[in-house]
Amino acid sequence: MAKVVECIPNFSEGRNQETIGLLAEEAKGVPGVMLLDYSSDPNHNRSVFTLAGSPEGIAEAAFRLCRLASEKIDMTKHSGEHPRMGATDVIPFVPVKGTTIEECVEISKNVAKRIYDELKIPSFLYEESARNPGRQNLARVRKGQFERMPEKLLEPEWAPDFGEREIHPTAGITAIGARKPLVAFNVNLSTSDINIANAIAKAIRSSSGGYKCCKAIGIMLEDRNIAQVSMNMVDYETTPLYRAFEAIRFEAKRWGVSITGSEVIGLTPAKALIDCAEYYLKIEAFDYNKQVLENHLLG
Repeated sequence: MAKVVECIPNFSEGRNQETIGLLAEEAKGVPGVMLLDYSSDPNHNRSVFTLAGSPEGIAEAAFRLCRLASEKIDMTKHSGEHPRMGATDVIPFVPVKGTTIEECVEISKNVAKRIYDELKIPSFLYEESARNPGRQNLARVRKGQFERMPEKLLEPEWAPDFGEREIHPTAGITAIGARKPLVAFNVNLSTSDINIANAIAKAIRSSSGGYKCCKAIGIMLEDRNIAQVSMNMVDYETTPLYRAFEAIRFEAKRWGVSITGSEVIGLTPAKALIDCAEYYLKIEAFDYNKQVLENHLLG
């Protein structure tokens, strides 16, 4: 069985189409790797790429893209709604076929070492790759962002896992790790009040006592003049998308606000969306494995 690993690098650039195009061409040029999808958001000023391929190819692609991002993205000039700490902000590796999370952990460590050895960009290991529990949560790792990271690295507990206690002057620092598939899911609100989005995000996210496996922040979409609840659903079976969606709808009513739409960023497992269809259509005794045509065709 051929081994397949997914990699979803996030870059701190969502406005410069030339740079985004160069990153896409770089990804397409790596043997053994497919660029499945990429999307950019000018408000977040961020691009999310989804790659799949052999473990060796994926490791090479991650390095090459990080190198190109360090050449094209200057974090001292970066601004955007999404939290970030590096030109290549995060590089997750996800087992897809014939691979394990342990193998992805090894890939993450090898890539992190190469990135520092050759590019002098330090990194934190996060999620399953974290060497201590305090670094599993990406939000905690990234707290302080690019601007405050030089001081953070001098704190006793925040030495990089790879590299010295100083960021790359223009490329910052990167989070690298192995994780399960997640869904980047955003819900837009009928308000321009970012405080409402922040309050709703606080109510539903796990770290504030909300739903397990839900990470959420409030973000302002300046070009549309609306607020958004931006989420990472890190285990869509523990907390499905429809549950987060309905919780946001419920909380929004307190403020006289409604949901105007939602979006999925990048690729998502089919089951995450089919679970929503099953819930809203009230399908009885539905069997995902037996009743979805593609499951039989694709094996």
